[in-house]
Amino acid sequence: MLAIVAFTDALVQLRELREAATSAATPFLLDRYTLRYLGVALLIISTQRELSMGKVRPDALLQALLLLGVAALLKHLATSHLRYAALMGIALGLAYLTKSFAFLFTLLCILALILFRAFWQRHEPARIAAAAALALICFTIVAGPFIAALSKQKGRFDFGDSGSLNYAWFISGTEKMHLQPNQTSLFGASDVHLKHPETQLLQSPSIFSYKELPYGTYPDWFDNSYWNDQVKAHMNPHLEIVVIGQCIVRIIRYIANHPEAWLLLLVLLLLGGRLRKDWSPSANAFWLAPFLLGVGILGIYGMVNIEDRYITVGLLAILLPLFAALRFPSSVQTAATRNAASAAVVLLALLVIGESARTVGELRRELPFAGLPVGWYNRDIFGAAHALNDLGIGPGDTVACIGTTACLYDPYWARLAGVRVLTEIYEPTVPLYPSFAAMPNRAEAIDVVRRQGDKVLIGYFTPGLMTGTNPISAGWRELDSSPFTLFPSTCPQQILEKTPAPDPASPTPSLW
Repeated sequence: MLAIVAFTDALVQLRELREAATSAATPFLLDRYTLRYLGVALLIISTQRELSMGKVRPDALLQALLLLGVAALLKHLATSHLRYAALMGIALGLAYLTKSFAFLFTLLCILALILFRAFWQRHEPARIAAAAALALICFTIVAGPFIAALSKQKGRFDFGDSGSLNYAWFISGTEKMHLQPNQTSLFGASDVHLKHPETQLLQSPSIFSYKELPYGTYPDWFDNSYWNDQVKAHMNPHLEIVVIGQCIVRIIRYIANHPEAWLLLLVLLLLGGRLRKDWSPSANAFWLAPFLLGVGILGIYGMVNIEDRYITVGLLAILLPLFAALRFPSSVQTAATRNAASAAVVLLALLVIGESARTVGELRRELPFAGLPVGWYNRDIFGAAHALNDLGIGPGDTVACIGTTACLYDPYWARLAGVRVLTEIYEPTVPLYPSFAAMPNRAEAIDVVRRQGDKVLIGYFTPGLMTGTNPISAGWRELDSSPFTLFPSTCPQQILEKTPAPDPASPTPSLW
């Protein structure tokens, strides 16, 4: 909220400065405080729908830091004070440490600083160069050590490989998971010369070892650039067109799912608000820099892959300048129209805050009935982790996993238990049980896992199927009655001693 207030305040300050420097015109429809309420309302709407505050994710932090960076840019354009250029560099440096996307966005912000001051404000080149250099220096001070360490590790200049890898996966058509040097048909349009691919222990089912990378709970996704080093993406024009079309559809869907801002804009236009083409250097083009930066965010993501949580900050940078640029027509009474416009914005903000409070209250009332200790608590994940610890499996131990749910999508159980996934039986089909039941060499696959030294094998199965009462589920045991299921690997005796004995009336066959 502080970031969105800083953004709207800087936007208004630049608007007022440019208005004083240009020819007199009709006044603006929304004042500073009304824009604040509008920004907070739009932020709460997006937070409730795209950014879950109960989960540890970097997207909300990235959004706040990007907004602070743009706010500092607007303050610098309004005042020409170098301290705001330095603040912009620091905020965007922190944003880069959150997600590497901010590296490209920082370059766009510095370019916007240079162009706006040169063509719209007509400042001296030396002053512009000093501000741009200071912003870049401050960004380098914050982000430089990480970039240097990353470049040293990779043996080349590198500020992050997430963008290039996503481009290879979505545009070049390169296989995303467990790519091997001999899988040339899965390279797509990329040049692939894997420096250290995952070690494949068995062809069918595919079993991979992560011993080579001694970091991370789930090493395959902890540093995917390590396993995909030397994948050089190239454009596949057909896929690029398809992806851009898909991203445009997602943006349109996002807009349709957030009608509040557009309906409010329509109401303000009906009240008499008007948008003017104030984009020329002689006009008050205060809105142009943040508007184009918002378009730049959507454009960068839209070339590769865009999701709702990526769209939010871009649309905020587009929408709020549009609202700030609304003016009165000369034929409309200023006071009455402004009061009506302010009332509409405040009403939206109050409705959003009220709905948010109602949702939070309802969720808190449900906690005692659901038996959950905190707001975000997954009983299956926490129960599985605690069950592993109760069996003596914890920090320092390695385990194996099977299926995308236990391995890729929900590895938080391993993080909570303090264990590290060393081996994976790759089975992307969901649900897992039919594929596991049809696996002809289950015993061989489990034996491969056992030879890696993993204490247990963890999978996510539909509850009630892996009960140990048939040859397919022989030896498997549910962890705390959750879908996470355990098979003992190198410590079967330890597991059997700490789990209930089976019913003698229904003996369990063994794979041993």
